[in-house]
Amino acid sequence: MLHWLRHYRRSMLAGDISAGIVVAMMMVPQGMAYALVAGLPPVVGIYASILPPLLYALFGSSMTQSVGPMAITSLMTATVLAPLALAGTGLYIVLAAQLALIAGAVLLLCGLLRIGFVANFFSRPVMSGFTIGAALVIAWGQVEPLLGGGVRQVHADSAMLGVGSLLVLLLARSYLAPLLRKLGMGVAAADVAARLAPMLVVVGATVLVALLELGAAGVHLTGAVPSGLPSLNLATSAGHWKALVRPALLIAFVIFLISMSAAQTLALKRQEKLQSNYELIGLGVANIGSALTGGFPVTGSISRSAVNFSAGANTPLASIISAVLLAIALVAPTGWLALLPLPTLAATIIVAVMGMLELSTLRTAWRYDRGDALALLVTAAGVLVLGIEAGVVVGVVLSMANLIWRASRPHIAVLGRIAGSEHFRNIERYAAETVPDVLMLRIDANLFFGNVEAVAERIEEELKAHPLACHLVLVMTAVSSIDTTALFALTELNVSLKERGIGLHLAEVKGPVIDRLKESELPEALNGQIFLSASMACKQLQKAHDAFQI
Repeated sequence: MLHWLRHYRRSMLAGDISAGIVVAMMMVPQGMAYALVAGLPPVVGIYASILPPLLYALFGSSMTQSVGPMAITSLMTATVLAPLALAGTGLYIVLAAQLALIAGAVLLLCGLLRIGFVANFFSRPVMSGFTIGAALVIAWGQVEPLLGGGVRQVHADSAMLGVGSLLVLLLARSYLAPLLRKLGMGVAAADVAARLAPMLVVVGATVLVALLELGAAGVHLTGAVPSGLPSLNLATSAGHWKALVRPALLIAFVIFLISMSAAQTLALKRQEKLQSNYELIGLGVANIGSALTGGFPVTGSISRSAVNFSAGANTPLASIISAVLLAIALVAPTGWLALLPLPTLAATIIVAVMGMLELSTLRTAWRYDRGDALALLVTAAGVLVLGIEAGVVVGVVLSMANLIWRASRPHIAVLGRIAGSEHFRNIERYAAETVPDVLMLRIDANLFFGNVEAVAERIEEELKAHPLACHLVLVMTAVSSIDTTALFALTELNVSLKERGIGLHLAEVKGPVIDRLKESELPEALNGQIFLSASMACKQLQKAHDAFQI
């Protein structure tokens, strides 16, 4: 907070105020809709949209991140609490706050312990698969409220209102921004205005309900909404607290991944540095704040944050303004909120989660790396078939398995010299010259216990393919570390090659690696030399061979 306050300029204020107003308008229908996804009364979504963004503004690292209810965390909340209490009851509401409190404490602790780097080990395709699966689950779950009953028990008035709202939102999503631009509105302003379509649809549907008395006709409404924030109540049995710990860990993990993804996207646009540990702290404090005000787990939202950015936000002051406006809205008379039709809120949810169907990621992965595409599809299927929590586990396992597989199969290239130059390149890619008695292999990875066996096997394969080789040169340009297991493997290789009359040489070894190797016996025992470059190694070994022939 001190950083952006110290550098705050008066010229930033107008953008922050406009963004704060726009996001506050967006968060009313969105927060209420996501509360329904979580199985909570709609007003709880507004509770979760006040203190969390304010606290994140004070402790988070992103300048334009918007924190609040989000579709995936709402679905996970419903999945966790369904076996413990009846949706919408007092116990259910308390358990949702407890879940946010535990998740917030976990995030805060992780931030203080500086373990934000774990976000780097969850691949983009796997995250997209998880998001796609969750979006489909959420959309299917909104079919019943959209139609006023099951597919076979459609309530006519509810269905007309819900499907009508859905069609209007879909049309606005596709055509409103281009239309506004044609009418002379700026690109950014048109995009922001189009994002406010859900608010306008909700207001319009509420007016329609009041005029036509659709509540009396059987259309489900949100019902009475108390003004002000609820009193603090986190008291339940120890068994409930215990039951929430494991799922809270998963939710905390997902909160961090989603928020980091949104924050990184914005950081690239603003060319600002993002600090993952401060993100953890900011998200942790935000979720604790949500719990203390009767909310549920919250996270950063890419769609809401994009609106905040497009509406002119320069600093977290925009989020503070949004929070203040929402608090004022709750203190003011809230009778109009009681007339919000659930079919319209269901329509806003369906349209919102459509943006989570990252099919472009699937298309890119399918063209670029079928393994990543398969991981995406398996993760999505895991969410759909096994459930949201199991889907998270499937995603984590696939990410780690993919990481281990790639690390255990390092790229190794046979090198040759480009004619008329000092450059050595992969002979499979370039017309490079090789020397019959010198085999040069470039290892394009760090050497550690997970890949050393594969490296040893590849070396033996190449030695068999080059029976005339009297010298093996390992070009280690890309090797930044060698662990103890790899050191022993190199030592054993050195002994084996010496017995076969083959010299083992190293070339282009990085300084830190040389320093570590000097702490071992390998440099002195090496059946060969350590060369500064591949070119020097080739020249000296070839010269030595020619001298021996003479």
